[in-house]
Amino acid sequence: MDIRQQLLAAFEVEHREHLDAIRAQIAEGREGRAPDWNDVFRRAHSLKGAARAVDLPPVEAVAHRLESLFERVAGGSALEPEAESAAQLALDRIEAFVAALKTEAAPTMPGDALGALDRCLSPGERAPAPPAPPAAAVSPAPAPAQAEEPSRAAPESASLLRVPADAVEGLRRATHDLFTALSGEAAVAEGIAGIGRTAADLRRRADGLRGQGALASLARGLDDETDRAAVESVRADLRALSAALDGLAREAADLARRQARLSGAVEGATSRVREGAERLALVPAETVFGGFARSLRETAREQGREVAVTERGLDLPVDRALLQALKDPVLHALRNALSHGAEPPEARRAAGKPEALAILFELSLRGGRLSVAVHDDGRGPDLAGIEETARRRGLLAADEAADPETLLGLVFEPGFSTARAVDALSGRGFGLSVVADAVRALRGGVRLQAREPHGTSLVMSLPLSAARRPVLLAEDGGALYALPGDAVARLVRVAPDDLGRALGRPVLRLPAPAGVPETALPVFALSELVGTGAAAEDGPVRTVVVLRAGATLCAVSVARLEDVRSLLILPPPPIGAERAPVSGTVVLPGDRPVLVLDPEALAARAAETAGAAPASGAEEGAGRAGTMPGAPRSTILVVDDSITTRTLEKGILEAAGYRVVVCVDGQDALDRLRAEIEPVNLVLADVEMPRLDGFGLLAALRADQRFARMPVILMTSRGDAEDVARGLELGADAYLTKQKFDQRGLLDTIGQLL
Repeated sequence: MDIRQQLLAAFEVEHREHLDAIRAQIAEGREGRAPDWNDVFRRAHSLKGAARAVDLPPVEAVAHRLESLFERVAGGSALEPEAESAAQLALDRIEAFVAALKTEAAPTMPGDALGALDRCLSPGERAPAPPAPPAAAVSPAPAPAQAEEPSRAAPESASLLRVPADAVEGLRRATHDLFTALSGEAAVAEGIAGIGRTAADLRRRADGLRGQGALASLARGLDDETDRAAVESVRADLRALSAALDGLAREAADLARRQARLSGAVEGATSRVREGAERLALVPAETVFGGFARSLRETAREQGREVAVTERGLDLPVDRALLQALKDPVLHALRNALSHGAEPPEARRAAGKPEALAILFELSLRGGRLSVAVHDDGRGPDLAGIEETARRRGLLAADEAADPETLLGLVFEPGFSTARAVDALSGRGFGLSVVADAVRALRGGVRLQAREPHGTSLVMSLPLSAARRPVLLAEDGGALYALPGDAVARLVRVAPDDLGRALGRPVLRLPAPAGVPETALPVFALSELVGTGAAAEDGPVRTVVVLRAGATLCAVSVARLEDVRSLLILPPPPIGAERAPVSGTVVLPGDRPVLVLDPEALAARAAETAGAAPASGAEEGAGRAGTMPGAPRSTILVVDDSITTRTLEKGILEAAGYRVVVCVDGQDALDRLRAEIEPVNLVLADVEMPRLDGFGLLAALRADQRFARMPVILMTSRGDAEDVARGLELGADAYLTKQKFDQRGLLDTIGQLL
């Protein structure tokens, strides 16, 4: 690879980070929070400089206009709808241009982005822009075409996904280790053959002794010289035979040791190969869904509509086969939200909503399932239109009453549409049918529901497959079950006297933070909810597992906790029960299958059994302001000079529900904190960084009264006792080493500090 290709490869990574950060900050402003416009300006400036370094004048020209636009916003004014639309268009055009560099030597940058930005800027602000190629009159069509007919994509594109280079390298090393370990089997085989030859020779010598009749002569007596000679000969043979047997025993013992070492090496290498293969099977959701927001914005522009698309959780690692199966359903869901949620600008203004339709595309893990949701703040479901269409098609009898839930379930029927006419987005009635069919084929569920105060939510819930995740193994009713580790909120050891009682059922009271009422949860035996046994009688001390199922909590008691392990979650077996609370299967050593239980299904069964809705966690809170779901509860500042480490930590924390801000070194973090751009609840910092390292950052924070009590976690490769002691002496609340990194341990530590 020549130097320009190396620079372009680095630019591809860098530009993606800048675009994602700018879009995230724009989304913050759209949702009523305070964006960091200074950071947005710096990123536009850095993008312009990086484009100049790799000689991409079209990108440099657009980035320069963006820089001018954000510089003006950083001065205190808000980003107007026209400016936001122009900025989103510019970001989309830059993204498409860089993507086209992989297949074209000189792709074309459409002129609409420059035109839209120029209309928002004064001549003085745009005059110094570098020269750009002539504007193209036609916008690139591949994105909308792909969005309209996703099933016609070329087979090659459907089978290719980006995977991390270090994952491929790790699998290559593991394969080499396995080959080396297996090559040792030849030496073991040769040793076994040698033992066989020695054993055959000993058999021949033993047969010779029997043939000589020497033992029979000894039995008759030792009267002559011949008998004595025979005795000496037998003794010599016996000594030789004994020595040979000793040698054979030593060879066998040595071979056993070699075999044990070889078995350990093969097992370890095989495990690394398996984990490497599993890691290749898991790819960020952005790999498949990354271009959908840009495609949707392009489609909206062609329809003369304004749409603001926000994405969350696209860095979540998911099985590639599952992502490919969801590609068309997700695209249909997004297009359905645009088609049925769009309203005239005057109607949105009258309802107190921004003029641009807001769509949130969100992926998250909920217990042992993957949740894929598309929310919008549009007009909401047209229940009257749905009922009219259902009666016209015979799905509802003329005198049959229908509740909203029944009506919203009918929209997934093939050919069902409330659209008055067929256009490029809707009208044929097969979009949501495609969604429902694909989700059912994956043993998942899908629901459509109205949102408060505005809009519609379409949520797909699917079992995870081909993913190695931590599970809690628990026994109850004589059976062993697995509970998803990320759904376990708390473990409590209780005796019957420790529990209160309500309506004849034991109740667990959980303390809550000051000013928040305590949470009281009815306790159910796990075997009772699974359906394999009755409620446990009062007796010995049991363990209560508090499970988090979305925004609800569910308390189940188990007879015994066995272990917490990271295991490969396989698809659930076809067990026949329509609503069985099972999301997958794990296989323990000895080929012992164990069912992975679905926390949401368990919570639903608990609610049915108790005759009430499951309790909500106090910390979740009730209503949220704004037209879209609110931001995560706590903000974590991640400080690391490695883009890979920052990306990994950001993905883990955001998947756990935190809002994440990143800085590239200690000085950058210190400047951001002192500027008080946003409230930060915790700092997670590396130690070895340029300008200001983690120790220096920690010392500076502890010396500033504003941050003296802020939780700080140092996570670094420097695991020496002296470094750990120094970090703790400076005031670190926790010191974690990357060599022993454990995702659950990190999240548990953060949870304890927050």
